[in-house]
Amino acid sequence: MTHISPDPEPERSTGLEPGGGVPPGETPPAESSLPEAGPRETHNPTKGWAKAPLTLIIVLAVLVAAFFLAYALVLLL
Repeated sequence: MTHISPDPEPERSTGLEPGGGVPPGETPPAESSLPEAGPRETHNPTKGWAKAPLTLIIVLAVLVAAFFLAYALVLLL
């Protein structure tokens, strides 16, 4: 693996002052990214809800809705 230095080389960068500063009106050199920020990720587990908890939540929501519907019908009659 090779590492690219994010620091600009003063002798190759235009517009840099002797101390490494940038004079007014000049665009500073671009920053480089970190091409080797960490190890390559090879295992990405799936994310999301499992079938059993999702089914349980849906059944519970239907039961609560049915209860309030039945309660509303009892109040109207």
